[in-house]
Amino acid sequence: MSTPRAHDADEGDEGDEKGVDDAVRTLLLLMPRMVGRVKKIPVPEALQSFSLAPRHLSLLSYLLFDGPTTVNELAARLQVAPTTVSLLVGDLSRQGILERREDEADRRRRIICIAADQQPAITSWLAPGAAAWRKALAPLTPDQRQIFVDTLLAYEAAVSGEEPG
Repeated sequence: MSTPRAHDADEGDEGDEKGVDDAVRTLLLLMPRMVGRVKKIPVPEALQSFSLAPRHLSLLSYLLFDGPTTVNELAARLQVAPTTVSLLVGDLSRQGILERREDEADRRRRIICIAADQQPAITSWLAPGAAAWRKALAPLTPDQRQIFVDTLLAYEAAVSGEEPG
């Protein structure tokens, strides 16, 4: 996977390139294994009859970890249009996974939350992944955790052809 280098490159650059190539090689082998293992996390029986996709998982994760919120706040966190979130929420509401209720402070707004009877199943589904991330990230300093997250975001942007940030 090495690329040809100019003849005037100093040895420090060559050593760094080899280090990057070694890390890339390791990650190219690791990523499919990670994805495969995550996919093997069983969907709880209570949720198996629903057609849940990765886009639902992200939305449910935000609601589980951050609590009830509005469609616009979810859209901002998911970095998608509010209409997209509204469609997802509508679908999950019809299935009884989410509930919409009036915001007591502003009755024009709707607050989205996980339905109480679905909360245990969703928690058990997302808990193994959350526990694994906590275990992996706990030994890192806050700066190291941020570098790790920023690196994953930059990788996602590069794979999708987008500019990071």
